Amino acid sequence: MQKFYHIVTYGCQMNVHESEKIAGILRELGYEYCEEAENSDIVVFNTCCIRENAENHAFGNIGMFKKLKAKNRNMIIAVGGCLTQQMGKADNVKSKFPFVDIIFGTHNLHKLKDYILMKEKQKKAVISIEEFDGTIVEGEKPYRTSYPNAWVNIAYGCNNFCSYCIVPYVRGRERSRKSENIISEVENLISEGYKEITLLGQNVNSYGNGTQDISFPRLLEKIACLDGNFRLRFMTSHPKDFSEELAEVMAKYPKICHSLHLPVQSGSDTVLSRMNRKYTVADYLNKLKILRKYIPDCAVTTDIIVGFPGETDDDFNATVDLVKKADFSSAFTFVYSKREGTVASKMPDQISEHISKRRIMELIEVVNAQTRCQSEKYVGKKIKILCEGFDSKKKTYLGRDEYGRMGYFESDKDEVGNFVDILVEKANGVSLIGKKV
Repeated sequence: MQKFYHIVTYGCQMNVHESEKIAGILRELGYEYCEEAENSDIVVFNTCCIRENAENHAFGNIGMFKKLKAKNRNMIIAVGGCLTQQMGKADNVKSKFPFVDIIFGTHNLHKLKDYILMKEKQKKAVISIEEFDGTIVEGEKPYRTSYPNAWVNIAYGCNNFCSYCIVPYVRGRERSRKSENIISEVENLISEGYKEITLLGQNVNSYGNGTQDISFPRLLEKIACLDGNFRLRFMTSHPKDFSEELAEVMAKYPKICHSLHLPVQSGSDTVLSRMNRKYTVADYLNKLKILRKYIPDCAVTTDIIVGFPGETDDDFNATVDLVKKADFSSAFTFVYSKREGTVASKMPDQISEHISKRRIMELIEVVNAQTRCQSEKYVGKKIKILCEGFDSKKKTYLGRDEYGRMGYFESDKDEVGNFVDILVEKANGVSLIGKKV
């Protein structure tokens, strides 16, 4: 009898790709994907804990499965990811949700097959949270669901210990995959027809640090020299490690997209110091100057945190000033989220929700105005986008250009996976509407 699976994913592209790895494991066990969780034989929650709302969202959704589990005792419910890797959280999950069958962490995702087989043979729950041991698992076979895009891990973990961030505690110390394994994976993806490769790491710029392997710019160069019709992206970059060498490589090879995600987090030196970001506003702006010297048209996106402990009105105003100076293509803005176990969680002068909300709304207004201005520059121009899918509601195809702008267009034929030229007729916030030419 056919068995079905459903995966609920929270968080960043790193988690999206890890869900593809989970899907690969489930398919190896004979499961097929099911759109409806309630009709599935196994449901896996791949959680995130980078912000409190992501954690609360996961807890809320897991709780909803109590009734489903009561109706179908044979349904297996598994919870894994960053949330469960936090100290004490696995016990918390088991206490709150005794109907959960499998609990695993970030360091032993590759053992999920064993846990499922174990659970099928026994009534009691399988709980396994392993400590970080520096292991890198190769030979995984993800079931990729994002064609024509493909995600490729080049490094795991983080050594930066930003004072607000839980990642080093749940992902472990930084370790890089061997370049030959990465290049081989990319070659296979190109041969399978994938058109956009995104290299992933908590800090891609520090790839290879502490090993005898090549640097990140050299890895990027090797991949950009591979044969095939594809685009190359990477994320996420830490400003302290961004180098002129990387800017040179980005400018030299046409396959590397002229876009860069470079999280600044704050425009105040005082706040950046408290965040343990290891650069100043002047440092950051100088990195942008170097980047734009080599790539004048480079689209830079960023992350910004508002309401960090001790942030004053002057600190916030400095952030607004930086946004205006940096001329970001777009920005992801967040209210500071207190994460238990981090240095920032113990800091005095936690900012009230009222003040944080006022500041985030003001910042969003500035960011949105800049984004609209950037999009309006596209009107009347021809751009090349990689078609990623079809919007059934709008009845249009959609895809991004190399700068990350989403474009919508109509077509009489299926364009998914094709590079398509469109003439932009209208700009709507971060979206572009045009016609195929």
